[in-house]
Amino acid sequence: MVDAATLEKLEAGFQKLQAATDCKSLLKKYLTKEVFDSLKTKKTSFGSTLLDVIQSGVENLDSGVGVYAPDAEAYTLFADLFDPIIEDYHAGFKKTDKHPNKDFGDVSTVGNVDPEGQFVISTRVRCGRSMEGYPFNPCLTEAQYKEMEEKVSSTLSGLEGELKGTFYPLTGMAKDVQQKLIDDHFLFKEGDRFLQAANACRFWPTGRGIYHNNDKTFLVWCNEEDHLRIISMQMGGDLGQVYRRLVNAATDIEKRIPFSHHDRLGFLTFCPTNLGTTIRASVHIKVPKLAADKKKLEEVAAKYNLQVRGTRGEHTEAEGGIYDISNKRRMGLTEYEAVKEMHDGILELIKIEKSL
Repeated sequence: MVDAATLEKLEAGFQKLQAATDCKSLLKKYLTKEVFDSLKTKKTSFGSTLLDVIQSGVENLDSGVGVYAPDAEAYTLFADLFDPIIEDYHAGFKKTDKHPNKDFGDVSTVGNVDPEGQFVISTRVRCGRSMEGYPFNPCLTEAQYKEMEEKVSSTLSGLEGELKGTFYPLTGMAKDVQQKLIDDHFLFKEGDRFLQAANACRFWPTGRGIYHNNDKTFLVWCNEEDHLRIISMQMGGDLGQVYRRLVNAATDIEKRIPFSHHDRLGFLTFCPTNLGTTIRASVHIKVPKLAADKKKLEEVAAKYNLQVRGTRGEHTEAEGGIYDISNKRRMGLTEYEAVKEMHDGILELIKIEKSL
């Protein structure tokens, strides 16, 4: 049963949301009085409540989504809130829909989107994974963070070939190593205000770490936002090469660490925007003519289900006309289809840029 203090905070949070007329989050849209009343007293076996789910969106009324899953069970227990949000964000993925089984497809059919190197500065493909049997950030104890970091670092030390590299724990990291990782744009910082409010940054930097291969084209973040973020990247537009590296790495790691997976929702992650394939394939691309007509850029992007962000990721501006463009859909399609959607959309953007 949920305690009185939590219920009080929930009621106050609900009132605050209702009163916020300029709040456009999916949380506000779907947390009706009826849904609120049916969920406010529920608790998962990890001890998570509706407050853990909505606290970030209540504190940050400018959130786009406003909810996080404190553990894997939350998606089922608080489905009356999560399902409509998931459907809205993931382009009509209904609660009767089932995410397809993992399928990386024929990786040899994904090529270089910019062989002449005129437009694409760098390419990156990442996926998120959660370790089975552990809750997500808000419910993790300090001991669990340490235990997970140990599991991750020993698993990654077994990687061979081009994936072979070094794990750097954030705790006690030497200043020069830290500076080097920051200069390489590898090191993640403590979470932004949205993650802070979701209680995702407790015990920082305990249990957090970063792994990269010797070529610096493959990275794993441990306990940043998700338990694991597996990242493949390199300069230029060779999406095929980047995707193949990611597929090899994810497949190899999965043999050693069981991941949280849901029959209907695919791979489970802390934020519902990352469910399903959890794949985000992105390029930093320079399209100065298209960028001059932001509306046109957004139009093409929408047609191919692409998301346009600023150079430094979400909530940032484009620097020097360089945009971060990625696939928006992660659910209801396979890993291969998600990457292919981005691949085809980028080719189309380049075609339009050349014609202007």
